[in-house]
Amino acid sequence: MKICIAQTRAVKGDIEANLVNHKKVIEHSASQGAKMIIFPELSLTGYEPELANALATNKDDEQFNELQQASDEKNIMIGAGIPVRSGKDVLIGMIIFRPLQPRQTYFKQYLHPDEEPWFVKGLSQQILEGFNDHIALAICYEISVPDHARRAHESGAKIYIASVAKTVEGMERAFGTLAATAKKYSMVVLVSNCVGECEGKEAGGRSAIWNDKGILLEQLNDKDEGIIIFDTNTMETIKEQKVDFLPREL
Repeated sequence: MKICIAQTRAVKGDIEANLVNHKKVIEHSASQGAKMIIFPELSLTGYEPELANALATNKDDEQFNELQQASDEKNIMIGAGIPVRSGKDVLIGMIIFRPLQPRQTYFKQYLHPDEEPWFVKGLSQQILEGFNDHIALAICYEISVPDHARRAHESGAKIYIASVAKTVEGMERAFGTLAATAKKYSMVVLVSNCVGECEGKEAGGRSAIWNDKGILLEQLNDKDEGIIIFDTNTMETIKEQKVDFLPREL
């Protein structure tokens, strides 16, 4: 199976504009044979905690029907980030669009202290089954919590995919953590980060993939949008950056 990690630049708080960009990336990735694509943390709004309450919605929001249609037509699973409302609470969520199946949502279980004024924690691990190798999802700060990767491993995951919104400095630290996780648990590890501004800071890009021995296979740069496609059968990668399938006015 081919898994794609997308490195995108969000338009702050503009779900409609970000949906347009997501659809372009999905269409191109599917044309390259990808059967799964994961976007950065809160990719549909940008990582903007102060806006989360106003922008929060749910997986069945009709504005996401076009992503479901893309999933159905292109036979590709899509993981896109959005603040999700549950009663009076807001959670950091990843909506999972599956071809011709109901949508799921993974909620971030471990919050950074800076996020606690804005969000509440999710309750359970998300393991995507039905593949040759079970796939575990993580959202940003969770990769720094040893129990998260350990539980993913104990649940049978062979692939660990992190959706993050990290600065240049944060991504530098994450590289060591993710390589160590891959080696310790013999899991292939992928990370999708954003570029551009996040919460007034510059995101660090460098989306990357490590094999199950902790060896870096491929990474993107820290400035440009792009994709990496990983073939789980051959362990080969395809990288595309500074590509023309992402044009839009900011």
